[in-house]
Amino acid sequence: MPSISALTIVLHAILVGTALSSPNCRSQPGDASFPNPDQIQQFNSSIGGRLVPVIPTGRFCQNVGGCTDDQWNDPAFREVIPGSMLQPNWEQDFVSNPPSICYRNTTNCGQGSVPILGINATCAADIQEGVRFAHKHNLRTAIKASGHDYLGRSTAKNSLLFWTHNFKNITFHDSFKIGGKDLGSSVTFGSGVHLDTLYQAAEARGKIFVGANVRSVVASGGYLQGGGHSILSPRFGLGSDNALEFQVVIANGNLITVSEAEHPDLFWAIRGGGAGSWGVIISATIRTYPAFSAVVHNAVLTLNSSDAAADLARLHASHIFDWDNEKIGHYFSFFQASPSVFIWTMTSLWPNASEAAVNASLAPFLDEAVLLATNVSIDLSNKVVNDQVGISDQAGLNTAVGSRLIPAQIYRSDLSVVRDTYKQLFDAGASLILGLMVAGGQVSENAHIDSAVHPKWRTAKALIDLGTIWNDDATPAEVKSFQQSITNVQVPILDKLAGGLGSGSYSNEGDVFEPNFQVTFYGPNYARLSAIKNIYDPDDLFIVGAGVGSERWDSQGLCRVE
Repeated sequence: MPSISALTIVLHAILVGTALSSPNCRSQPGDASFPNPDQIQQFNSSIGGRLVPVIPTGRFCQNVGGCTDDQWNDPAFREVIPGSMLQPNWEQDFVSNPPSICYRNTTNCGQGSVPILGINATCAADIQEGVRFAHKHNLRTAIKASGHDYLGRSTAKNSLLFWTHNFKNITFHDSFKIGGKDLGSSVTFGSGVHLDTLYQAAEARGKIFVGANVRSVVASGGYLQGGGHSILSPRFGLGSDNALEFQVVIANGNLITVSEAEHPDLFWAIRGGGAGSWGVIISATIRTYPAFSAVVHNAVLTLNSSDAAADLARLHASHIFDWDNEKIGHYFSFFQASPSVFIWTMTSLWPNASEAAVNASLAPFLDEAVLLATNVSIDLSNKVVNDQVGISDQAGLNTAVGSRLIPAQIYRSDLSVVRDTYKQLFDAGASLILGLMVAGGQVSENAHIDSAVHPKWRTAKALIDLGTIWNDDATPAEVKSFQQSITNVQVPILDKLAGGLGSGSYSNEGDVFEPNFQVTFYGPNYARLSAIKNIYDPDDLFIVGAGVGSERWDSQGLCRVE
């Protein structure tokens, strides 16, 4: 890995012509205001030599003599590369002229949308110094915990990266108190702790918590800031409903405690107000619950036409309230492998249940569902819940997503609209439709919680995600068409099912190009969020795509558009 001084000399030598040279823009290499090599070296010394050059994953692979497919697709491999994102399309700059792209087999790799310098922080003081340095030199910033980010908010072109990978502390509390109030059992963990580690640590203490289904997620990062859904949400609420306290470095460089008792306005905003907009999370504290045994039921059905698949979607919708008494969360997804092959999966988690009871509860639905299928596979497992939640996800896939929260009332009305929506999506080329039964139950009952969570969560029954995937060799024009298919074709179809104008989406699994993201991601909370942003980050040091305040900046967060 090149030295910092060598890297800065190279940057000044080859990037002088890229300067934006505008008082409305962040400082870029080549600008007079951009820190020179001596200033960068002095800053590096102030943080104990923890400044590192940041490169795209493709260049890293080329530097080490190549990466295997298994490495390229492994989140654990990518997490130790500061510039790596789990979805590599976010590392690319497809829109510049010429584009700046770097995959494994790219010749003349560009830096793309990857930061140029990063702070490999080991303590909050490193982040504080970095924030002050970025503010002093008017630098673009990015914050990365794991790089699990479907909107590309954890990376930014020509930026300074705050990398929290090393914040691995975990502390369990039998009794966590704030302002003299006992909030019960909880766990505090740093913003470098992945869920696989946290699930295992909780299991050793007989505890469970509300966390994502993908184990590479760092819960104290974007997960809680976006609201955070879980297969356990119908039973325990959203992740942000269970957040008790945060340690945050804000834009003035101060490390503050954020809770009901301290900075309650920021506590409101940081729970559901969007990832990356409020500061650098150092740690979070969330509620824990007694662990329990759980049966996971997996069903996989293969269907031979879009009509059969749409019929199955309608049938499932007609049974969607069958398991409300047990507050069961489940996932139900379609993958369109070809015009004549549709694969439907349903995974449900049943606390403290027997396999026989689970089979009996699902029988009224599955007995009809299998009649639509050409092939059926069903399996069950019974383990402690910590071993049932969370899967090892696949990285290395270029991905664009969009989503909508589907109101419960939709499933209580004419279900032909559900069938029609799925049929239209299939016919429009939708290859991946993920259904997540992670609302209702306790999520609805928690409507009294005062936070920035979109109110549509409290009246929703399901979240439906749309996804598209493409190969590394796609041209920038092809990438644009894939993204536009999500933004301009598929999401508008789904939007009609969600209620049209004023519908809601989950910002962590939404389309970064949402034309009205303020309403879709934040609803009636946006004005209050903007006001809080102006208090804690008046100069917009922390700007991300479709985040609070991003409408004031260009698509790369480099120049103001106001």
